[in-house]
Amino acid sequence: MQRPRRLVTVSHSYVVTLNRRLANEMARVGGGAWDVTAVAPRFFHGDLRPIHLQPDSDEPAKVEGVRAFLSRSPHAFVYGPELREHLRRGVDLVHAWEEPFVLAGLEVALLTPHRVPLVFSTFQNLSKRYPPPFAQTERFVVGRSTGWVAGGQTVKDNLLGRPGYAARRSCIIPMGVDTELFRPDRASGEAVRRELGWSADGPPVIGYLGRFVPEKGVSLLMRVLEQLRTPWRALFAGGGPLEAELRAWAARHEDRVRVLTGVPHEGVPRVLNAMDVLCGPSQTLPRWKEQFGRMLAEAFACGVPVLASTSGEIPHTVGDAGRLLPEADDSAWARALSDVLESPELRRELSSRGREWAVRRFSWPVVARAHLDFFETLLERR
Repeated sequence: MQRPRRLVTVSHSYVVTLNRRLANEMARVGGGAWDVTAVAPRFFHGDLRPIHLQPDSDEPAKVEGVRAFLSRSPHAFVYGPELREHLRRGVDLVHAWEEPFVLAGLEVALLTPHRVPLVFSTFQNLSKRYPPPFAQTERFVVGRSTGWVAGGQTVKDNLLGRPGYAARRSCIIPMGVDTELFRPDRASGEAVRRELGWSADGPPVIGYLGRFVPEKGVSLLMRVLEQLRTPWRALFAGGGPLEAELRAWAARHEDRVRVLTGVPHEGVPRVLNAMDVLCGPSQTLPRWKEQFGRMLAEAFACGVPVLASTSGEIPHTVGDAGRLLPEADDSAWARALSDVLESPELRRELSSRGREWAVRRFSWPVVARAHLDFFETLLERR
């Protein structure tokens, strides 16, 4: 009987249990054909707080902790020397969930034995010029790699024009969503509305989920809501520097607007189910455009109709499951929202279409299987 192929996947994000879902799902859908080990820092300075690695005894993937140095900087941190041993113990393929221009990505490339295929994942959808040593780091990692995974179509389109990328095999695999956690649940949504002090028979709820920052289009959505003649309520869930401005605006609308902050990840499905439509009005800036739009995929999974802008990767995330609108066209947004608010039938159609799209494209088993299929293709070609 052929032994399982041994996959080691390395990422600083694996220090968070939730972020190891890809590794665990690859172990699960791989069955006995793949033996998956996730290598993560034992400790990492996160964006909001320091994080210690806490493996779960129920995880199907093995979890190995290593030291990480300079972890306050995602670009300059490196793993401890014990990483070398994890990459050399009969490994068939190494997957680095680290951008190829960061020093941790370089370290993984240097420590992976020459006979072992190396694949990296990237989400860089902006054309950038990196200063030394990051430009040299990118060229080395791409040259050492056997293949690369692009997090979206705009990522692949951007990177194919950079040196070395076109010479390596690549595939597009989006981020995954837990379609069992994120699912239609009318009862939980109604419970959230009651908690917010809203009656069950009020106007439809227009939702926003994400950071309260200019590039996410919060200001556009406030302007558009001012234009609507159809009755509405609005729920903004998230947090960020525009919170004070948003709350001041909400106060002028009395009972029609709620601003909800501090929602934990496990509470997001309840909040989404309290919405009748989710808006993702992201605005492209010179140094930013949407890389994926996780809130859109999560809304689809919950059966919530989606209206979204054409920023970055959003058209590929939405496909034909939602409505795409020009980024800065307030009138187009107002018309589209009015159509959705005034038509329960349209909302039901978009709800059904979105849920089917999420299960087929973003569910974790589908995303994990796509990774393993790509890895198998690379191994067979060698």
